[in-house]
Amino acid sequence: MTASLPDLTKNQSLVFETLSQAGAPLSAYTILDQLREHGFRAPLQVYRALDKLLERGLIHRLESLNAFVACQHNHSHNHLGTTVFVICGTCGDVNELNDQVVSDQLMRRAVEENFRVESAMVELRGCCSGCQD
Repeated sequence: MTASLPDLTKNQSLVFETLSQAGAPLSAYTILDQLREHGFRAPLQVYRALDKLLERGLIHRLESLNAFVACQHNHSHNHLGTTVFVICGTCGDVNELNDQVVSDQLMRRAVEENFRVESAMVELRGCCSGCQD
């Protein structure tokens, strides 16, 4: 189990691949449990890898779930745009949406308020189409 991304350490690759294959958000402790057979023994090992993956824009932290997901899109994460997540409260499905118009509007409003944005994420919680049936 190793990711083929350049410049990732072994631990970062293992954490990234675990998130990429998960199909659902994972907590740091769930990641730790899944990677014990690969030599992970302490939460700090996972948190260090998560921090670096977040810095590189390869994963996202979902604040409301205190969990992490692999980025679903090939785009730049300079944290100046807005990333929107739709989260199903029934099945736990998470989808990442990117809408430049929404992002531009939010950034424009922040500038109007003389507010310097360092990162922007919106989490929409509800019920996905599959669970509505």
